[in-house]
Amino acid sequence: LDNFVPGANVEVLAALRNVLDGSAGERFVYLWGGAGCGKSHLLSGFVAAAEAMGMRACRIDGGRDACRSDDLAVCDVVAVDDVLKLDADSHVGLFDLINRLRDGIGLLLVTGPVAPMHLKLRPDLATRLGQCLIYQVRCLSDEDKQQALIAHAQGRGFTLPVDAAAYLLRKWKRDLPSLMAVLDAVDRYSL
Repeated sequence: LDNFVPGANVEVLAALRNVLDGSAGERFVYLWGGAGCGKSHLLSGFVAAAEAMGMRACRIDGGRDACRSDDLAVCDVVAVDDVLKLDADSHVGLFDLINRLRDGIGLLLVTGPVAPMHLKLRPDLATRLGQCLIYQVRCLSDEDKQQALIAHAQGRGFTLPVDAAAYLLRKWKRDLPSLMAVLDAVDRYSL
């Protein structure tokens, strides 16, 4: 969570930190937004922060992993990335997991491309997700993307001049994952 450039998502970032430390009063969060806006980054940061606090965290990547409530019963934190990519059995597992967590303890973070009321899921699961603390994750402005590129370069051990970041924004794909990928490629080739 520390290397996330919030831009217009300051409240989202604060809410995730508050959920982790227990001061939010909420344990279930649903994040939605367009591709490349940072949902997966926030989910990864949430899992890493939970593990750093000594919690047992499980991450489910929609389309790759199955969501089985029995397998996740040992986790303090469950994070599901892209709920729409889960298969039908995993939808049942997620519904059961939410019910189990509601009666017990534990944290849940789920991401998706649209708000829960627009999800094409089982109605009972969409209703459960609609009861979460819901935030839209907004894409970064160009200035925020420049800041993110410069910070990412510093994290990789080199300095990216502002004009180079501006050049990438003008000449490359404008979504943040593509920009980060080209920056990583430049770093690899420079070695």
